Amino acid sequence: MTANASARTPATLAETRRALAAGRPVVLPNPAPLTHVVTAVHAPAVNAAKERPLTQPVALWAHHPATLRALDPLWDLTPADRALARRLLTEEHLTVLLPLRPDTERPAWTAPAAKDGWMLLFGARWEPVRPLLDDHPVLYVSSANRTGRPPAAHTDEALAMFPATVPVLAAPHPAAGRRRATTTVRLHPDGRLTLHRPGAQDAPYRRPEDYLRRLRADG
Repeated sequence: MTANASARTPATLAETRRALAAGRPVVLPNPAPLTHVVTAVHAPAVNAAKERPLTQPVALWAHHPATLRALDPLWDLTPADRALARRLLTEEHLTVLLPLRPDTERPAWTAPAAKDGWMLLFGARWEPVRPLLDDHPVLYVSSANRTGRPPAAHTDEALAMFPATVPVLAAPHPAAGRRRATTTVRLHPDGRLTLHRPGAQDAPYRRPEDYLRRLRADG
C-alpha cells in the first residue's frame, strides 16, 4: 500500500452520491460474502476505473424494480424462467447471463451489457446502499478490481487499489471471513442453468451441479 493510499479515508454517503450524479465511478460494498463493486451511470466510466478498454461489456445493475420490468420482455425465456431470473438477481444476489429475444428492439441503455445474444445483469439491492441506488434506476457495474488484480474484499483494499478520484464507500458493518466475487450463472432458453463463473454463492458446495440443483429446487 502506498503512503497516499494509506492516508485516504472512505467517502461519506453524501460524497458518493455527488460523485455518482456527476458521472464518476464509485466503489460500493456488498453484503458478506461478496466483494466490493465499482459502478457508474455510464459504462465507460466503470471500465476506466478498472483500467481496461472503455468499450468492454459490463453488467447492468438491475437493482430497481422499474428496470427489471423494462427488461422482462427482452428475455427469450418462459414466464416461469423469467420469474426464476428475477429471483436469482434479487434474492440470490447472483450475476446472471440471460438470453435475448432475437429481432427485439432494446433500449439503448442496455447495449453496454449485451453481447452475442446475451445480457449480463447483477441484481443485489443491499439496504445500506439503497439511498444511492434509488437515485439511479440504470447503473453499470463490475467487480471492484483493476485489471489483473483480485476484487477488493474490504474497504482498505479498495482504497489502496483505486485512485482518489474514485470514491470508496465503507461497509457499514465490516464482516470477517473470506469474500469472493459473485457467482455468475447462465439461464438458457430451454430452462437449463449452467455455471459461467464460480464465486461466493457456489463456494460452499462440493460440485457446481449441487448448487444449481438447489437454485432450481428453491423455485
